[in-house]
This record gives sequence, structure tokens and C-alpha cells, in this order.
Amino acid sequence: MEQHKNRTAQDAKFKDLGLSLLLDTIGMVSFSIPLIGEFSDVIWAPISGLIMAKMHQGTHGKVAGIFSFLEELLPVTDFIPTFTIMWFYKYYIKKAN
Repeated sequence: MEQHKNRTAQDAKFKDLGLSLLLDTIGMVSFSIPLIGEFSDVIWAPISGLIMAKMHQGTHGKVAGIFSFLEELLPVTDFIPTFTIMWFYKYYIKKAN
């Protein structure tokens, strides 16, 4: 039973990683589309912030959601992998505390 529980937690962990990588890719690719890039960031920024806050509950999720929103909205910050950084924080840094 314990092994099954650990397996399920590992599956969820890597599913979250895959989703985080996908969402970071969407944020980076949206900027690379000529003439549409900056406009798409205006649309993607609030969506990104809401998804981040939903994925990571509590205060950490709210702060990360605001950071994700600002990161997508501000110019030259699209390269920051916000979702992946938060995934690393959730599973390695926060877990260690």
C-alpha cells in the first residue's frame, strides 16, 4: 500500500513538472510570434497568473501568481521559467523545510 502511495505521489510530481514546462513554453513562444508577441503577452499574463495561483494553493501560490503575471507582462522577462521554478520550490525547497 505504501509503495502504491509513493508511486502516485511521484506520478503527480512529474505530471506537475510536465504541465509547468508546457506553460513556461507557452509563455516563451507567445512572445516570439512577430507582430502578435507583445499583444499576446497582455492576454497570457492574467491567464498565467490565475493558473499559477490555482496550481499552488495558499500564500505561496498567490505570490507566485502575481509574480507570473508581472513576469509575462513586463518586456524582456519571458525567458524566466516561472512555473518550473515554482515546481522546484514546491517539491524540493518547501518540502525540505
